[in-house]
Amino acid sequence: MAPPYIFRPMIAADLPLIRRWLALPHVREWWGDPAEQYSLVSGDLDEPAMDQFIVSVPGRPFGYIQCYDLTAWNTGIGQQPPGTRGIDQFIGEPDMIGCGHGSAFIRSFVDDRFKIGAPQVVTDPDPTNHRAIRAYENAGFIRDRLVDTTEGEALLMVRNP
Repeated sequence: MAPPYIFRPMIAADLPLIRRWLALPHVREWWGDPAEQYSLVSGDLDEPAMDQFIVSVPGRPFGYIQCYDLTAWNTGIGQQPPGTRGIDQFIGEPDMIGCGHGSAFIRSFVDDRFKIGAPQVVTDPDPTNHRAIRAYENAGFIRDRLVDTTEGEALLMVRNP
């Protein structure tokens, strides 16, 4: 059984942890330039369309997840039902990778979004990021189609309640 996951809203005091995680090779591989991503993540702290969370197991933060309204920057994924939320995430702590936490915390987080009324949740991993795709599939997402985004080609994945 998966441990209970805690999704605490991210605050400015979490930024040093985010900076450290973004610089790690396993995060940098898929999120890109750490300085650029840090600027984006830190700049979104006050963005009303973006909710950011630190993911923890009791007593230990280990990951990040962002959940957002689909707005102008998501036009590449096409029309979605009103209220659809998008997510992106990473596991920051290297020793937490490959233990099943990714799919388990994603499933838990998305289940919570459905409980508060989201009609659908989408994500768009790089089509070559097989670990992320597998985690999303294990969390109940299905592959929809390849889409063109501002970051390049992505695999649109969809989960419905």
